[in-house]
Amino acid sequence: MNRSTSYVHDYLQNFRLPSQDGQTTLTAAKETQCDLLHIQDVECCRYIGEFWTARQRQASKLQEISYRACFKPQLPRFFITLLTEPDDIIYDPFAGRGTTPLEAALLGRLVISNDINPLSRILTEARLSPPAYEDIRARLYAIPDLNSVSSEMDLSMFYHPDTLRTLCSLRAYILEQEEKEKCDMTDRWIRMVATNRLSGHSPGFFSVYTLPPNQAVSPERQITINRDRSQTPPYRDVREIILKKTRSLLQGISERQKENLSKVAPSSLFLTKDARNTPEILDNTVSLTVTSPPFLDIVQYAADNWLRCWFNGLDAELVGKKISTTRKLTDWEGIMRDVFRELFRITRPGGYVAFEVGEVRNGSVRLDEHVIPLGISAGFSCTAVIINQQDFTKTANIWGVNNMSTGTNTNRIVLFYKDF
Repeated sequence: MNRSTSYVHDYLQNFRLPSQDGQTTLTAAKETQCDLLHIQDVECCRYIGEFWTARQRQASKLQEISYRACFKPQLPRFFITLLTEPDDIIYDPFAGRGTTPLEAALLGRLVISNDINPLSRILTEARLSPPAYEDIRARLYAIPDLNSVSSEMDLSMFYHPDTLRTLCSLRAYILEQEEKEKCDMTDRWIRMVATNRLSGHSPGFFSVYTLPPNQAVSPERQITINRDRSQTPPYRDVREIILKKTRSLLQGISERQKENLSKVAPSSLFLTKDARNTPEILDNTVSLTVTSPPFLDIVQYAADNWLRCWFNGLDAELVGKKISTTRKLTDWEGIMRDVFRELFRITRPGGYVAFEVGEVRNGSVRLDEHVIPLGISAGFSCTAVIINQQDFTKTANIWGVNNMSTGTNTNRIVLFYKDF
């Protein structure tokens, strides 16, 4: 299927988000606003409205894996359903927790997932091939000596001694299975869930109360938290926490989705590469890329994930050196310019790239306006800028930082097209 740019413009201009009862009316959502954006010598249509967020809680439970700086599943779903058909190839060069690859697989599209951080594959691959709950439970309780290994580093500020021994024993088992090339999808599922449950702020995590589960504080910071809260790490049942999260992730997967996952998973390609150089992907093969690149120096991915790296036998320092973090906008543009050249090579004629960026540095930098010339210089044409907005009735504050000071959640997506 080739969705023409004129079709896309008509669709966006006349789009109305269905209300919760599924009926599309003029009062069901705000009318889409349209204007023209002028960047250098380029004139691009801009559409501002609510395209997916009102029904945000209807995403698959499989998507509920905590990871910092990730977009909602409804974002890739919007573009996948609009611009592709089953068996088209969907790609994400900065896959993170795997939102785009998983959403593509649930919709019966073929998947290519890339992220230079190896944790991305660990968090994504297992969810494309979810084992049966009974198999996961049987495996967890069949692992021998799951309380026999002590930690080689001091993690007592996070975990009860018995919890830590179980975690270390599970870690040793998984790493041994991987070294012997015996790590099957049941083992990978257990590793994925355990990685996601390492630290958090509720009894559903292995750790004592700590900061939100999409990052790990330093041991020194955790000691301070424990002192300020007068807390000591309680015992957590590692097996049962993994099984509880498993039940939640597997809840509500439809038969069609199971069929799609079963069909797509064997052919899925997982890469751990620099997004500027992915020779494993053939020329002119990708129908749609949906991605969100690292935003300047806002998120320190390696520092956030040091505990997850430990559990998975990864060198957090080495991973951090491979991940590009730039403070200057010109440096960021230089990296993204090369990324777009690679995306142009692999995108098929008639294919699209949906490139999600945000307002960074308190809105003083609108990356969409910097991205447009980069895509055009690579050979793409700019189809549209889509700004998705959702107004909240209340704001959220984490660690004293108001993350929605205007009460509005905004995604900015630049949609590029490769001509025939």
